[in-house]
Amino acid sequence: MVKLTDNYLEAPEIFEQAQIKYPTYDQNDIIKLTQEKPQWVHFGGGNLFRCFHAKIAHDLINQGELKTGVIVAETYDENVINEAYIPFSNRMLQVVMDEKGGYQKTLLASVAQSLYYNQQNPSGWQALRHIFEQSSLQLVTMSITEKGYQLTDINGELTAAAKADITHDPEVAQTNMGAIARLLLARFKAGRYPIAMVSTDNFSENGQKFQEGILTIAKGWVKQQLAPTEFLNYLTDPDQVSFPWSMIDRITPNPSEQVAKVLHDSGFEDTTIIHTPKHTNIAPFGNTEVTYYLVIEDQFPNGRPPLENAGVILTDRQTVNDVDQMKVTACLNPLHTALAIFGSLLGYQSIADEMTNPDLVNLIKRLGYQEALPVVKNPGIIQPKAFIDEVIERRLPNKNIPDTPQRIASDTSQKIPVRYGVTIKHYLDNKRSLDSLRAIPLVFAGWCRYLMAIDDQGEAFIPSLDPLYEQLHEYVKSIKLGQSTSVHTYLQPILTNQQIFGFDLYEIQLGKKVEHYFEQMIQGPGAIMRTIQTVMEDN
Repeated sequence: MVKLTDNYLEAPEIFEQAQIKYPTYDQNDIIKLTQEKPQWVHFGGGNLFRCFHAKIAHDLINQGELKTGVIVAETYDENVINEAYIPFSNRMLQVVMDEKGGYQKTLLASVAQSLYYNQQNPSGWQALRHIFEQSSLQLVTMSITEKGYQLTDINGELTAAAKADITHDPEVAQTNMGAIARLLLARFKAGRYPIAMVSTDNFSENGQKFQEGILTIAKGWVKQQLAPTEFLNYLTDPDQVSFPWSMIDRITPNPSEQVAKVLHDSGFEDTTIIHTPKHTNIAPFGNTEVTYYLVIEDQFPNGRPPLENAGVILTDRQTVNDVDQMKVTACLNPLHTALAIFGSLLGYQSIADEMTNPDLVNLIKRLGYQEALPVVKNPGIIQPKAFIDEVIERRLPNKNIPDTPQRIASDTSQKIPVRYGVTIKHYLDNKRSLDSLRAIPLVFAGWCRYLMAIDDQGEAFIPSLDPLYEQLHEYVKSIKLGQSTSVHTYLQPILTNQQIFGFDLYEIQLGKKVEHYFEQMIQGPGAIMRTIQTVMEDN
């Protein structure tokens, strides 16, 4: 049996026997060079990083195009570092799963250092500050999810943690934005060294939101005389600190027991899946799909590795935005979220299994082809219709991808304004009637039904984690299936919330349609599936 920590340079045959590709570089050399001249820090040590960013770095190091490794800074879950990185010498096994049932296995040793970056961990807190004070640091990448950037609550007001960060010493920052702004302040003081801060999180205009979050904290510090005014000039000068926009796409579900078994049977020992107290699911391996895209605005004031040599598309901001809106607001993410909501309500445990239900397939086809595609801009470098074709015909039905609707359903309240609100805005901007929309309001109604935490059989289920769930559940928890009720009283506080939808849905004449669909879904057991069928038949 081969382990991650086995010496792949001295005993390559044991990796070959397990059909695992291994690095041509010496990880110890990479670690030494990284300590001397760090170049790349990544925030968020989860499965997407382990299957995507780490592989990009691995490919570049293998090619001799990058001499240093990635420094991983985990801000949320210390057990990720303590259980999934350090015991395995910061190595991981990437498993790419194709539609035919094949597994391509690659040992990645491109992470040079991993640390838990939180003020509660003094060693990591100071170590990363020292790294940011080095002039050699070129880029930061991020995969901390939408909520990692959040500084406001459901009403658009600053959270208590954000207020504390703005008014207190940077050394005691609590939020991700405050903690990262602290590092940029240290870099500013060390020599005003340039750097690219690249959000690769899965939402539109991610670079802008990242910059706005950092500036919100920094302006507070300047006002409180905790940082000099020049610090703001530094952060807003793209020749010193850039916040490139990006689009990322690679379905990377939680590590699968099925994959673990396949790996074990092939001769790989490190297959235990880790479930941390903070509900992170991670393993010595990561499983992901074949298809991937990473498009980044080419704005790196301190230079960059040749990312294009590892499959990254470098382009201008407008093209990034067009590609991102195509994917996040039209061609993939809205379809994924629709399947997540209804899959959870209908008892599915697999996205691929949902794709065997013709009514759910009809729903996402209408959502993608008929409602989103007509208002999405063609970015040129990727064709929108071909992208949806690939999603519906190859990617979502891939039974070799052990993805679940429950995983995708997490943080839905944070996703809705981007995944559906942008399309609605395009309709309004183009003076297109919203009367033709069926799938989008049906998804909204389905989500409100999901907030009841009662499935289509009338049984209670545990919703996925969402920062607003408890607050929103209060509005609908007293609704009973099969009882006549005026749903407007219950839904009005939700459907008028512009933080969630981007609009007051009643003002744009969608609220009543959502209420109508919701009324149908609470008629009793089986009503959700019947409503989907009825609405799709009405097309």
